Amino acid sequence: MSTTRALGLGSSLRRVAFTPQIAKRQLVSRVVLPKRAVQTQSLPASASVDILNKQRLLRPSSPHFTIYQPQLTWLGSIVNRATGGALSALLYGFSIAYLIAPGTFDSVHIVEFVSGLPDVVKYAGKTLLAAPFAFHSLNGLRHLSWDMGKFLTLKGAYGTGYAVLGATAISTVALVLM
Repeated sequence: MSTTRALGLGSSLRRVAFTPQIAKRQLVSRVVLPKRAVQTQSLPASASVDILNKQRLLRPSSPHFTIYQPQLTWLGSIVNRATGGALSALLYGFSIAYLIAPGTFDSVHIVEFVSGLPDVVKYAGKTLLAAPFAFHSLNGLRHLSWDMGKFLTLKGAYGTGYAVLGATAISTVALVLM
């Protein structure tokens, strides 16, 4: 006993003596069996980006387009964002064009250009401008009512959604015929 204590083997010997046989076999099998070799290869940084892009192409897209029935609430939200983006792009595009060439994009030249167009093109252009403007404005009022805590039920959301669609149709026609 004194030898094991002097050499520091007391705890090791107790562990071996009191360890179950199954645990001893697993310990032996770990030592005896060879480990599998894993082969790796070095890749440049651009190759890792290519691998990542290939993996992203194999991933499915968000399932809401494929498994959910289209609803007025999320269609209205998507269209509101699209019309806001389109109207912003139109405003910024015209503003930048006016800054670059103020003599070409002043109101006199624009009125002369539009007056020379056929009536069908004028009405189509007015419709393309009036519909997104009317929808985005009216849907913005709908969102403001939600911010005030009004029409937050499902029935209220659908009621205001249909009201926005009807008012958009009426105001689009009114703006086109002005």
